[in-house]
Amino acid sequence: MQYQTRSAMFGGGTITPAVKFLLIVNTAVFFLQLFLPSEILLLFGLVPSMVWHDFYFWQFFTYQFLHGGLFHLLFNMLAVWMFGCDLERRWGSNFFLKYYFVSVVGGGILNALLVPGQIVPSIGASAGVYGILLAYGLIYPNRIVYFYFLFPIKMKHFVWIIGGIAFYSSMTAGQSGIAHLAHLGGMVFGYLYLRGGNPWERFKLYLDQRRLARLKRRFHVIQGRRDDDSKPTLH
Repeated sequence: MQYQTRSAMFGGGTITPAVKFLLIVNTAVFFLQLFLPSEILLLFGLVPSMVWHDFYFWQFFTYQFLHGGLFHLLFNMLAVWMFGCDLERRWGSNFFLKYYFVSVVGGGILNALLVPGQIVPSIGASAGVYGILLAYGLIYPNRIVYFYFLFPIKMKHFVWIIGGIAFYSSMTAGQSGIAHLAHLGGMVFGYLYLRGGNPWERFKLYLDQRRLARLKRRFHVIQGRRDDDSKPTLH
């Protein structure tokens, strides 16, 4: 699936730090993968049966760095660059990386939950890419992308199309090794993260609010005692 934005002559403009990090790491792992035995896919790819039976929970994170070929890597990294740079400039590097990895891990979790017996490893950064595309469509819904470099379409419509394709493919593809459920999960978990915020940050905010409420109650109690002490005593 190819795409191009109208807002830049080619791609996402000057590369941003987090996007650069993702490009370097994915490319380095891909070339390292060429010299390693194929068993590396079973160890670090997403194999739901191994996750649940052998507790290979690290696969929820590591499967994103493995790719099935050069074009698989190039298209994923092209999308990260073209759409991720704008998001990183808007959000900052830390939040962008958190969002990206939430999409990746969430996609892996959905894949493993719905196809728990899958023995074919699913690999690739596509769950993160689909999360990026969803966020881009939510923030820049009316920007034009060129679907397959030919058909102009608004980003919000593009997101609906790729989401529908991911959903349909997840129902029909079986154990193809293409992580259609992870694609869908990347969008779902990305959306929930954007709408719900960081659960840990929300919990800390809740604790801060509770602490503030206790301080206010204590202040009112102390102030009430002072007021009582200041009243004249009648004999």
